Amino acid sequence: MTEIRGLVFDKDGTLFDFRATWGGWSRRILEELAGGSTDLAATLGTAIGYDLSDGSFAPDSPVIAHTAPEIATYLLPHLPGADHAVLVARMNAMAAVTDLVAATPLVPLFEALTARGLRLGLATNDAEEPAHAHLRAADVARFFQFVSGFDSGHGAKPDPGPLLAFARSQGLDPESVAMVGDSRHDLVAGRAAGMRTVAVLTGVAEAEELAPLADVVLPDIGHLPRWIDTQVMAVT
Repeated sequence: MTEIRGLVFDKDGTLFDFRATWGGWSRRILEELAGGSTDLAATLGTAIGYDLSDGSFAPDSPVIAHTAPEIATYLLPHLPGADHAVLVARMNAMAAVTDLVAATPLVPLFEALTARGLRLGLATNDAEEPAHAHLRAADVARFFQFVSGFDSGHGAKPDPGPLLAFARSQGLDPESVAMVGDSRHDLVAGRAAGMRTVAVLTGVAEAEELAPLADVVLPDIGHLPRWIDTQVMAVT
């Protein structure tokens, strides 16, 4: 077994608790687009798998793992006259300033991972600009050698392109990298890239859904150092 030398993370549902962070964003964008109409807000919520009454996401909600342009296509049929590009820009602008709820204390975790000599990357289906903004807001941007959004030119998950781009940028064999994420999109991309796959349960998907695609399922990314230790022992 190859020693782990790099980790590439998903962002939403992995670094940040998905429900706590993106529930608020979804409510705000829907209410803003609805212009005060509770019926339209509810219709828009149904279109993207978000229930405004209780703040829950459907398991197949496009908000979970799709790109902003893809999410916008679900909303547009209910917004006559709206422009796709304008809607995407509006969504990205609101995403960049959304309130973030970390899945675990991030700074000490990334200090510990960096101290091990690991190279760290981010591959998100969010846009690159909000991704950078979120890393800065969480005070962890300095730990990442690579950041890719759906608009960075490497493709979007479940395509393995962003993951392979991270490995190339750091001179790493994909076999020495682990993909860490909370959705099937993340794990499918990791498998396709030839990487180890680590599932975390700080998104919407349950362990039963993720386990068939994961080498390990962890409660959150705070458990990564201990898991990495098991991989080191396996190599030695």
